[in-house]
Amino acid sequence: QLQLVESGGGLVQPGGSLRLSCAASGFFALDYYAIGWFRQAPGKEREGVSCISSSGGSTNYADSVKGRFTISRDNAKNTVYLQMNSLKPEDTAIYYCAAVLDITTVQAICVERRYDYWGQGTQVTVSS
Repeated sequence: QLQLVESGGGLVQPGGSLRLSCAASGFFALDYYAIGWFRQAPGKEREGVSCISSSGGSTNYADSVKGRFTISRDNAKNTVYLQMNSLKPEDTAIYYCAAVLDITTVQAICVERRYDYWGQGTQVTVSS
C-alpha cells in the first residue's frame, strides 16, 4: 500500500511562489508510479493540475498553470514536487497528490479516475 503525504501549502500573496512536496512510502519504490497533482477549490470539482510519468520523461499541465507551475520528481528521495510561481487568487484550493502503479505508460496522463492512491491534501491560499 502506497502512502502519500503532501506538504508546503500555505498563505501567499498574488505573484508569490510556493513549492509543494509529495512524500511517498510503501511497498514499491516511487519510480514505479506515475504521479499527479490535483486541486479542488470551494464549490468546484477536483481538477488535474500537473502529472508526471513514472520515468519522469513526460509531463502534463493544465492550461491554466502552464508556464507558471513545474512538476518534478526525485525518486531517490521518494518525493514529487510542484513548484508554483506567479500565483493567482484563482489558484486557491486544496492540492492533492495522487499515484498509480504504472511503469509502461510513456505519456503523463492527468485523468483523475486513473489514480489509485491519494494524499490528504494541503491548502494553498493566494490572497493579499
